[in-house]
Amino acid sequence: MGTVKIRFLMLLLQRTNNQNPDVITLVKELDAYLKITDGNEHEFYNQFNGLDNISHCIVAYVDGKPAGCGAIKEFDDNAMEIKRMYLRTEYRGKSIAEEMITELESWALELGFTRIVLETGERQVEAVRFYHKMGYELMPNYGQYIGMENSSCFEKQLA
Repeated sequence: MGTVKIRFLMLLLQRTNNQNPDVITLVKELDAYLKITDGNEHEFYNQFNGLDNISHCIVAYVDGKPAGCGAIKEFDDNAMEIKRMYLRTEYRGKSIAEEMITELESWALELGFTRIVLETGERQVEAVRFYHKMGYELMPNYGQYIGMENSSCFEKQLA
């Protein structure tokens, strides 16, 4: 965690929690985006995406402005689940998301977890491509996502 210079941008990744006002604002933006892309399935997915049970959040600040957020929460004894990963459109394509996910993976390792899982929607084409690029592999849909055609679940071994 710290400040990194990326293509003339100053990036700060701040570890925080679900009470951070920037996390709350960014998640509201993410929810508005997902309401459009998820269509009729939005309410189903939305019920599993609250911040109440998430305490490990990060905010990416670019030149002092909140650009994105992400979070991890315990999935099982060995794995954390990535939740609420979002980067504002104007900051995409600048390697910021890569830094964010690397920070979440590092945090999970520090907490003693060796694997990360996540779910994303098939309609979030950029997200699916991004997770593949970052070394995540498709896995069978888990939990509430079993049988959901729009869901793709991924996993990555950390250690």
